Amino acid sequence: MTGGPAGRASRAVARARRSGSAALTAAVRRAGDENGRVHPGLRLAAAYAWRLMVIGVAVYLAFTVLGRFELVAIAVFLALVATAVLRPLADLLARVCPRPLAVTLAVFGTLFAVLGLLALVGTAAAAEAGRLVGELRGGIGRIERWLEGPPFHVRHGVLSGAHDKVTAFVSRHRATLISRALSSAGRVVEAGTAVFLALFCSVFFIHSGDRMWQWFRGQLPERARSPWDRAARAAWTTFAGYTRGIIVVAASNATLVGIALFLLRVPLALPLTLLVFFATFVPLIGSPIALAVATVVALAGRGPAIAAVVLLLIVAVGQFEGHVLHPLVMSWAVRLHPVVVAISVIAGSIVAGVVGAVVAVPMVSVAWSVTRALRDTGGRNTPL
Repeated sequence: MTGGPAGRASRAVARARRSGSAALTAAVRRAGDENGRVHPGLRLAAAYAWRLMVIGVAVYLAFTVLGRFELVAIAVFLALVATAVLRPLADLLARVCPRPLAVTLAVFGTLFAVLGLLALVGTAAAAEAGRLVGELRGGIGRIERWLEGPPFHVRHGVLSGAHDKVTAFVSRHRATLISRALSSAGRVVEAGTAVFLALFCSVFFIHSGDRMWQWFRGQLPERARSPWDRAARAAWTTFAGYTRGIIVVAASNATLVGIALFLLRVPLALPLTLLVFFATFVPLIGSPIALAVATVVALAGRGPAIAAVVLLLIVAVGQFEGHVLHPLVMSWAVRLHPVVVAISVIAGSIVAGVVGAVVAVPMVSVAWSVTRALRDTGGRNTPL
C-alpha cells in the first residue's frame, strides 16, 4: 500500500481533477507544498537567481576583457566623446565645404585650440612660479600662526616638525621615488598612444559613423536588426546628450570660479580654473575637490580671509551646479537619481580609479536608456 505525504498528495490531486473543483485543487496544491513540494515563490526566486548569476558572470567577463584592452577601451571612449562634441560642428561646416575638409577643420581646429589653451596655462603658471614660491613661503608661516591661535591651539613647531619628517622621508627614499617616476614614464607613453588612437578613430566616426553602423547592422540576423538599432540609437542619444551637457556644466563652473579667483587675486587662477573644468567630469565629488585645492592655494597665498571667501564659493557653486545647472542641462539626456549617480561614481573609482569614476555615470545612463528603449518599442531617437 502506497503511503507517505507525497503519495497522499498525489492521490488528492487526482481526485480534485476528477471532481473539477478549482477550490479543492488549490487547497490540495497548498497541502502538497506543505508536504514537501517546493513553494512557487521559492521556484520563482531560484529562476531569477540563476539568470542573475549568468548576467553577473557576463558582466564580469566583459570587464575582464576591457581590463586586458584598457588602452583600446579608453581610446574608443575618448573618440566617442570627441564625436559627440564635434559631429554637429562638422555637419555645419559640411554645408559650405566638402565633408572631408569639414571633418579636418573640426577635429584639428579643436585640437589646436585645446593645445593653445594648455600652452597659455603653462605659460601663466611659469610666469607666476617665482612670485608664488615667495607667497607660499610666507603663507605657510601665516598658516602656522593661524593654527597656533584659537580655536585650534596647535603647539608651536608641530608643522615645522612635520615638514622636517617629510624632507627626511624624501631623502631616505629618493632612489625609490625616482624609480617610480621613471616607471610612470611608460604610462605617459601609453597615454599618448591612447590619445593618438582616439584622434584617429574620431576622424572616421565623425566622417562616416552612420555608414559604419549600417554596415554592422547588416551583419546581424534579420530579426535582431530592429532591437539592436533601437538600442544603439537610444545609447548614442543618451551618451551624446550627457557628453555635451557635462561640457556645458564644466565650462559654466570653470567660468564662475575663474572670475571669482581673478577678482580675489588668488595665485595660479588660470590653472585652477582649468582644474575645476576637468574635475567637473567626475560628478558630485570632482568640483568640491578642485575647489578645495583652490582654497588651500588661497590660504597660502592670500591668507585666511580670502580662503574663507573661496570656501563660501565652494558652497555657492555646488548649490548652483546641483540645483540649477544639472537639472537644466542634463535632465533631458540623463534621468538618474542622485543616489544612483553617487553609487556609480564610487563603484567606478573602486574598479578603475579616476577613469572609472569618469565613465561610470555615462555607462549607467546608457544602460538605463537601452533598457527603456527595448521595453518601449515606440521610442524614437537620433541616429549616430
